[in-house]
Amino acid sequence: MPQMAPLNWTSMLIIFTILFLIMNSMNFFSKNKTPLLSKITKLSISKSWKW
Repeated sequence: MPQMAPLNWTSMLIIFTILFLIMNSMNFFSKNKTPLLSKITKLSISKSWKW
């Protein structure tokens, strides 16, 4: 928007890039750690069941 000051749009750009990076890193780490978490949960469930 033309009426916005340069500091305003630069801060918005920085905030949006940081948000984008945070979301991408969260997706990356969740994709990497899901097999570990599923193995841990399966082990804990198998140990917690009292057959």
